[in-house]
Amino acid sequence: MHAVFVDASETLGDLFETISTPLDLPMIINRDPDVTPRQLPRVLFGNAAIAIIDHTALPTEIARQCIGLKHVVFLGTGARSYMNPEELAELGIAVHLIRGYGDTAVAECAIALMWAGARNLATMDREMRAGNWLREDGVQLTGKTIGLIGFGGIAAEVARIALGSGMKVIAWNRTPKQYEGVDFVDIETLLAQSDVVSLHLLLNDETRGFLSREKIATIKPGAILVNTARGALVDEAAMIDALRSGHLRHAGLDVFDTEPLPVGHPLTRLPNVTLSAHSAFRTPEASANLVEAALQHCRRIVAEAVGS
Repeated sequence: MHAVFVDASETLGDLFETISTPLDLPMIINRDPDVTPRQLPRVLFGNAAIAIIDHTALPTEIARQCIGLKHVVFLGTGARSYMNPEELAELGIAVHLIRGYGDTAVAECAIALMWAGARNLATMDREMRAGNWLREDGVQLTGKTIGLIGFGGIAAEVARIALGSGMKVIAWNRTPKQYEGVDFVDIETLLAQSDVVSLHLLLNDETRGFLSREKIATIKPGAILVNTARGALVDEAAMIDALRSGHLRHAGLDVFDTEPLPVGHPLTRLPNVTLSAHSAFRTPEASANLVEAALQHCRRIVAEAVGS
């Protein structure tokens, strides 16, 4: 049994080589972060039992061509954006997710996007680089309310930081939760009262398009929207309309419906948007946690295979 890391960046490839031990299963590291789905059967050599995937789509029809494939270790939680786990399960391929590795990193990015929107930092930076001395009035967030939609590990970290910054924190979650200092409310109350709305839901059939045009219309006028979760959670066209009209003061976005974001996309033309390239989780600390968790998945798979 061996594994192939199919789309390793330089950083993650180096970490796999550094953290893995001689006792780990054989692993081939394909250092091509731009590998295409059609190339995967060749990269997996037709018989690799484990594919480690960072960001490359694995369509079901491609997976059928990977004869020996039994496990996919996806480096994150958002595998549904890249593959259909149920269809893969029908082919006998199990999809393994990694949770919690970058909670602090993503939370810090969400906070950074919030502050950038509050103080118009991206707008002033762009204008100054163009030779314009633009001075924008910002918003003071101390004493303001941040509403967290979904309350897992990342949202808990956002709450910790926001509470320490003197903000009021409210949250909505699909199942009951408790967290010191956080008031849990219904979604209507959250949208109406929050000066900052931050998304922290997993993407699935139930949450796709969760922040609909109707919900966006009920957000407190002048609020800041932050999304470090998944682009498809939001009606993108409605969000753009709300930004253009000023109903939303600003959006800080790390995720998008289409990634990479196409050249000339409407979001790139709006002044009241701060964009980052789906990189909220990319810190050395989070990457090391991610690689160790992936190796633990591989070790468990091997142990179960030997035990059977």
